[in-house]
Amino acid sequence: MELRVLKYFLTIAEEENITKAAEILHVTQPTLSRQIMQLEDELGVKLFKRSKYCVKLTEDGMYLKKRAEEILSLADNTARTISSKEISGTISIGCTETHSMKELASMMRKFHSIHPGVNYNVYTTNTDGIKEGIEKGTIDIALMTEPVDTSRFDAIHLSGKERWGAIVRQDSELASKHSVSPEDLINKALLLPIRQEVQYTLESWFGKSFQELCIPVRYNLGRNVAVMVQEGIGIGIGFDLFSEYEGLEFIPLEPELNTGSVICWKKNQLFSTVAGSFIDFLRNTADQINPCSRQ
Repeated sequence: MELRVLKYFLTIAEEENITKAAEILHVTQPTLSRQIMQLEDELGVKLFKRSKYCVKLTEDGMYLKKRAEEILSLADNTARTISSKEISGTISIGCTETHSMKELASMMRKFHSIHPGVNYNVYTTNTDGIKEGIEKGTIDIALMTEPVDTSRFDAIHLSGKERWGAIVRQDSELASKHSVSPEDLINKALLLPIRQEVQYTLESWFGKSFQELCIPVRYNLGRNVAVMVQEGIGIGIGFDLFSEYEGLEFIPLEPELNTGSVICWKKNQLFSTVAGSFIDFLRNTADQINPCSRQ
């Protein structure tokens, strides 16, 4: 008995219709019927009671169904176990600053528990640096915040969102507000992200007042913004990544502005076995959590 034929048998048993089973299995109905007849000849028993519209398992068929499920389960478990022993090596991951790192870290932990021979090199940098690393092949997988051009990448969209806000000192006149509007930030010294795609997003949020902004600093990594705000250089515009810094407040923007995150890798890239296995794992995990996550 071949495992493939047992899978055919179980699909027919579940659907109780050879035509439907053939469609699911992507084989022709005559081919499927012939495979089952050969299996019956091999075993010397009839597995199905056939009628015009459906097929039903015989007593021998019900016995084989139970055993076939056990055999295929054992085969799958054996394949996974052997595979887990063979997969080892280093995966290079580039990350921007985002709370979505928690989602990626969870996937990394689960993959490592299956394949303990795997280790990770994690580089935290800006989006442009990550893209360059992917193009050069020094980074296998990237975690980036949107907006980002993913036309050259395969991408998984994560569920988490970053909310934009103003990072201010506690002695700022804005510190007591529940939210800040574009009008609140006119004539204030602002620290804005340097990435062009993000500037377009913020320009849309500010509207016409964007041309009136005072921008003494543009930055590419958010952690340093907190220090500059502490030193009184201006008000930082960014994500809420600064809770560990004393003397600062994060005030959400209003209208609300949110940014998603994506896990990306280069299209049509030849990956190492370990990196390719991790990408397959990311795809499957994302599909289980959110079937619409893949791009």
